[in-house]
Amino acid sequence: MFNDRHFPLLPSFALLLLFICLTLATSPPQQDLETPIARFQKYLRFNTAHPNPNYTAPVSFLTSIAQSLGLKTRTLEFVPNKPTLLITWQGSNPSLSSLLFNSHLDSVPAEPSKWTHPPFSATLTPEGKIFARGAQDDKCIAIQYLEAIRNLKARNFVPTRTIHISFVPDEEIGGIDGADKFVKSNEFKDLDVGFVLDEGQASVNDEFRVFYADRSPWNLIIKARGVPGHGSRMYDNGAMENLMNSIEIINRFRDSQFDVVKAGKAANSEVISVNPVFLKAGIPSPTGFVMNMQPSEAEAGFDLRLPPTTDPKLVKKRIAEEWAPAVRNMTYEIIEKGPSRDYMGRPLMTAIDDSNPWWSVFKQAIAAAGGKLAKPEILSSTTDARFMRQLGIPTFGFSPMTNTPILLHDHNEFLKDTIFLRGIEVYEHIIRALSSFEEAGSV
Repeated sequence: MFNDRHFPLLPSFALLLLFICLTLATSPPQQDLETPIARFQKYLRFNTAHPNPNYTAPVSFLTSIAQSLGLKTRTLEFVPNKPTLLITWQGSNPSLSSLLFNSHLDSVPAEPSKWTHPPFSATLTPEGKIFARGAQDDKCIAIQYLEAIRNLKARNFVPTRTIHISFVPDEEIGGIDGADKFVKSNEFKDLDVGFVLDEGQASVNDEFRVFYADRSPWNLIIKARGVPGHGSRMYDNGAMENLMNSIEIINRFRDSQFDVVKAGKAANSEVISVNPVFLKAGIPSPTGFVMNMQPSEAEAGFDLRLPPTTDPKLVKKRIAEEWAPAVRNMTYEIIEKGPSRDYMGRPLMTAIDDSNPWWSVFKQAIAAAGGKLAKPEILSSTTDARFMRQLGIPTFGFSPMTNTPILLHDHNEFLKDTIFLRGIEVYEHIIRALSSFEEAGSV
């Protein structure tokens, strides 16, 4: 305890100054709220989970960061209450096509009771793990883009190509009101985008993963109709019998695809996956279902994912002739969740050879950052990248997360602080290399 008897010759003002100095010297340091980790945590704490994502607060937060860095910002709203934030770092040569770094604002729901830490707390553990919904998918890259630009600006780097960063809504529910409308807008056309980098996935080893294509998602709903009858009767063409026959045929096809994966002949993303997601049948009763009556209708839903090398026409033919044939009183509906071919009818794939100059520059940037690239992959799920590829724009999916368990959409999603900070360094190299690339002219 401080006592003025220990310093009898000092005037009161001097004693006060001494007391303040001693207090500051012995007080624990205050948390620095102006670090990349702190900004990442703040972004993670915005609840942008469906079905009611908060877009307003994170857009305001990201805008404030961008403006503090001297970047231009625009908020576009193609659908009410679903903003797209566009941030621009002007390049020195506007005649060259621009670069776009994309990220989505929204996230999938989380079940708090299943988490070790609250999913929107962004808790940082002593081991350096940051727990939050969106930590991997994909709020990490949003902040990493901006932090990389912050560091490049601090070194007085000026990009040759103009750099845009887009933060879009609704990716987790298909992107129809987000990236889809954005890329179809005049505002996007005016950007003259020549190359896009979108989200990827974590890698469980020390190699960075890069994705040159996504699988196309289809929702398939099959309905069967038949003659109702007493539960004790056995007869042909009942609704349940017809639906069960179809499910057996679909399961055999699924097994054939999965066998290829299990044999190591193809990755999961390189085959057609078909998985049942709901069954609906039966006649409701106050206690459940009427058990002595066979229903006249039955229905099942399936999630299909088609690799870009698959011919959609052949899949539709299989559905019509084998999975839900009209001769068995079957009908079906296919809901295609986005494009499967580009504007010229080509598969939605970005070249990963010398025909694509961006591929060489990207590889060199990763090497310059001290990283290693794994074999390029088709993403087994789906991202907004497909909307850019539909326009014929070279697009890669990439998230710089190595030695990290894949936890997107899972309980206890987290990202280590060291991995996050390392990702900023990687993006510095990527942004520097891509934005300085001139050899391809206006590519």
